[in-house]
Amino acid sequence: MPSTPSSGVAASTVHLPAGDWTTVLDCLCARFPAIGRERWLDRMARGRVFDGDDRPLAADAPYRPGMCVRYFREVPAEKPIPFTETVLHVDEHLVVADKPHFLPVTPAGGFVEETLLARLVRRFDNPALVPLHRIDRLTAGLVLFSANPDSRAAYQALFRDRRIVKRYEAIAPGLPGMVFPLVRHSRVVTGQPFFRMREVDGEANSETRVDVIDRGDAFWRYALAPVTGRKHQLRVHMAALGAAIVGDPLYPALGDQGDDYTRPLQLLARSLAFADPLDGRPRYFESGLRLAF
Repeated sequence: MPSTPSSGVAASTVHLPAGDWTTVLDCLCARFPAIGRERWLDRMARGRVFDGDDRPLAADAPYRPGMCVRYFREVPAEKPIPFTETVLHVDEHLVVADKPHFLPVTPAGGFVEETLLARLVRRFDNPALVPLHRIDRLTAGLVLFSANPDSRAAYQALFRDRRIVKRYEAIAPGLPGMVFPLVRHSRVVTGQPFFRMREVDGEANSETRVDVIDRGDAFWRYALAPVTGRKHQLRVHMAALGAAIVGDPLYPALGDQGDDYTRPLQLLARSLAFADPLDGRPRYFESGLRLAF
């Protein structure tokens, strides 16, 4: 079996596409142009690239279409995230964490070690941990992890079958001309650049229930209940209503993408409630974090 990286996060898997490459190395360089050839050579030399049977692949390993290749993601000089998660619950099957703003849930882009998953894997020495859902890197709040592969499917079904109640809070400009509670339905698709989403005409594929908790002079505290789980759904819906969430660098307009730790996105995954699929008992978890209202 391959050695485990310091993050404890499982290796990434890719199935090589059809092409006319001679070696696995050639294909990987073409498939992932942002990773230079020298970095792939270095990973292979250190035994960090494997086939589907966990056998290390050398730089001259022959290419074949559909071949399974596994590798550990690495980010040189990864930037530390200066905020700490809180673990609210641990048992044989579940880990519930309260994620701070700016911390990714899983490895992506320039983050591998500095992710909630990697931190929890190290903390509990459990490489079997898998997040059951995602929240944005800029969003704070609750994330539920499966700790046991034997019960994982039962908990994943909660999200797939919409048998879990998710509540969010957000700080955004007031909307005195609207009647609450209200429901926002729309069709949300990938926009430009690729990491933004947008609403378009067509059959709705997203739904959010919006209510007001507190009314300030300029800004209100909203309760958001997503019925569906499209990427950036809450952020897109609030911006479309005319109340973009405070601190949002993507909606309604693309702003500075550098992290400003003094101005976090004012969106919080406040609570999760569900009937435990293993024994039927009610489960409820609530974030201890608070937004700046």
